[in-house]
Amino acid sequence: MTHPPDPDEQVFHRHRNLLFSVAYRILGTAADAEDAVQDAWIRWSSADRAQVADPKAYLARIVANLALERLRSARRHRETYPGPWLPEPVLTAGDTADAVTDAESVSMAMLVVLETLSPLERAVFVLREVFEFSHAEIAVAVERSEAAVRQTAHRAREHVRAQRPRFTVDRSQQRSVTERFLAAATGGDLNTLLELLSPDVTLWTDGGGKVRQARRPVRGAESVAAWFAAIGTVTYQGVEPHDMHAALVEINGRPGLVFSGAGRVVATICLDIDAAGRVTAIHNVANPDKLRAVADGTTHHLRTG
Repeated sequence: MTHPPDPDEQVFHRHRNLLFSVAYRILGTAADAEDAVQDAWIRWSSADRAQVADPKAYLARIVANLALERLRSARRHRETYPGPWLPEPVLTAGDTADAVTDAESVSMAMLVVLETLSPLERAVFVLREVFEFSHAEIAVAVERSEAAVRQTAHRAREHVRAQRPRFTVDRSQQRSVTERFLAAATGGDLNTLLELLSPDVTLWTDGGGKVRQARRPVRGAESVAAWFAAIGTVTYQGVEPHDMHAALVEINGRPGLVFSGAGRVVATICLDIDAAGRVTAIHNVANPDKLRAVADGTTHHLRTG
């Protein structure tokens, strides 16, 4: 005998992608975002839903509050992290990339900038600037006064604008530069790499202390080009060059690279490109703990609508 679907469960499932999208942008890790969504389900299950006028807004406020709590706890760990801490990359669907605002708000480069905000500033920025919640709605979610939220939103917005000026990179250009970068890196083509890289490009590598990576950012076109020109000539994490495979996939709303070998994902690379089409930053994640979301092949729909 089949039971009729639970309407409250259906409501939650309908908004699940949105909840993950909120939590992931606040936390920067897929695993923690999933945990926040599960905790939101527990709260939703025990809530007096007769008093809920707008389930979508209510659920988003719950998951934002839960993500904020988790971020505050996670900050202590991130402060003692060995080397640069980068967000956990996720595979995304084409619908994320189709919306420029969605793609930019979940890009690796933007998530790195959001890491420089306080947990409260980050949560307020995500809810206000990305999901367009009102100051009053955010005040309820983060348990602050509306006036305090307005001040926090202004401070966070100005900080992000200073760190990340707004410009639009054409998706086809992003893909073309990524393809050329891959061909030059795997082919040891130093000259092409130097053409593609901005003079002040920065390479950030996150091995989490589990695999050998640069503990400090590598800066400057010549240093970064030399780093990548060696890819096709050295054994990387026990994988011989001829056994290493690279795939161009959508990562965090933009074309990115996944390197695999010996039956596992060993690294992801995301390029940040300026208005002139030059690579200004490279985010290389090799910490195995942060590659699970990519390795399991789950595609996330991170639309804001």
